[in-house]
Amino acid sequence: MTAKLIDGKAFAATIRGRVADHVARLKEEHDLTPGLAVVLVGEDPASQVYVRSKGKQTKEAGMASFEHKLPVDADQETLLKLINDLNNDPEVHGILVQLPLPSHMDSSLVINAIAPEKDVDGFHVINAGRLATGQDAMVPCTPLGCLMMLRDHHGDLSGMNAVVLGRSNIVGKPMAQLLLGESCTVTIAHSRTRDLADVVRQADVVVAAVGRPEMVPGDWIKPGATVIDVGINRIQDGEKTRLVGDVEFDSCAEVAGAITPVPGGVGPMTIACLLANTVTAACRANGLAAPEGLTK
Repeated sequence: MTAKLIDGKAFAATIRGRVADHVARLKEEHDLTPGLAVVLVGEDPASQVYVRSKGKQTKEAGMASFEHKLPVDADQETLLKLINDLNNDPEVHGILVQLPLPSHMDSSLVINAIAPEKDVDGFHVINAGRLATGQDAMVPCTPLGCLMMLRDHHGDLSGMNAVVLGRSNIVGKPMAQLLLGESCTVTIAHSRTRDLADVVRQADVVVAAVGRPEMVPGDWIKPGATVIDVGINRIQDGEKTRLVGDVEFDSCAEVAGAITPVPGGVGPMTIACLLANTVTAACRANGLAAPEGLTK
């Protein structure tokens, strides 16, 4: 392997440390404790693991953690009432509704019921609009984490060719907006893109977020390019399963200048950025400057 490994686990620990320092300052200088409320509907095992991890890391950073659990058969009105109560709670600065929701609930309606300034997932249509128009927005955590890693590795991204593989509202589209904000030339590619391999070969930065295991082989990568692999896919490997990304790690690592592993790359950054967004939300709600290096 010739590529430098971008260690998301170590970098996320650095971000969490910066968050904890800022939280300590907010408490000492302004008597302000940022608070994050996480809402879980139902018993989905993966969601339960995420919620536990978020709660643990929130407390470790010195923030207030509020967990709300509703049964899988709770009606949508009950969830909307809870969100309204959290919107009006001054101790709660960030609200996260764990997805996916049960099939009888309308996710878009639920997400857009969260006050935009408390929408630390960055999924509210108003935050998407603010990001697209270059205003202060709550930025989705995964693309924000990718941007932080790219800035940390490159410093200035201005003028680089960036290809974002994937056009989801959660990663692909906001990632493209963030890279445009850094003065990159950005192409959003997807399953219908013609000559996809040739498009990717032009990129100085490749962000792969398609959700297809090992879709991108090494011969699609421009020598020296930086590869950010957002994918997390569980595949069968003999009797066991293992996690792989959207890029074929070994072949890409032989060509790329830098690459994120799976696991241990983008994943740990997502929760670290959720904590950073909660601190940003608390600062903005109280007319204080958002912490440097923890926002877009």
